[in-house]
Amino acid sequence: MKAFLGILGTLLVLAVGYFGMYRGWRNRQSRQADLAPLPAVPEEKVRGVEGVYVATTSAGDWMDRIAVHELGVRSIADLAVSEAGLIFHRQGATDVFIPADHLTGVRTDRGIAGKVTAEKSGLVVVTWTHDGRELDTGFRPRRKADTAALTESIATLIGAEQR
Repeated sequence: MKAFLGILGTLLVLAVGYFGMYRGWRNRQSRQADLAPLPAVPEEKVRGVEGVYVATTSAGDWMDRIAVHELGVRSIADLAVSEAGLIFHRQGATDVFIPADHLTGVRTDRGIAGKVTAEKSGLVVVTWTHDGRELDTGFRPRRKADTAALTESIATLIGAEQR
């Protein structure tokens, strides 16, 4: 009987914890509901650098994950850099397109909501504006060697747009 009560108590604590996380996520979505829909993804099927789309957060606040429009959903993805902008082709979530004229910066960083790496430059973080808000999107390339080339190509795209 003690084992049964112990198991039941553990299951109850887990259920309350999961319910709390669900409510927190739903509350975050309702607070961010005013964020306009994302731009449509272009039809071009350019393959990019393989990796993981980590999350999108409010710029400067690496823990304030954006929950609306599936921007906070971590997923396997590839990041294609084109003249039009950045396209995150994601598995299990909708693709994300960031137009080139919305890009304001790129850097490498150690962490963003949902992922912290051991090395200081493990993530490529792109800063962009959407609907009057400044956002950071984190991407973790599968191969470490891709980080510098990806960062450079995005910086070139931003520089080309600012001329």
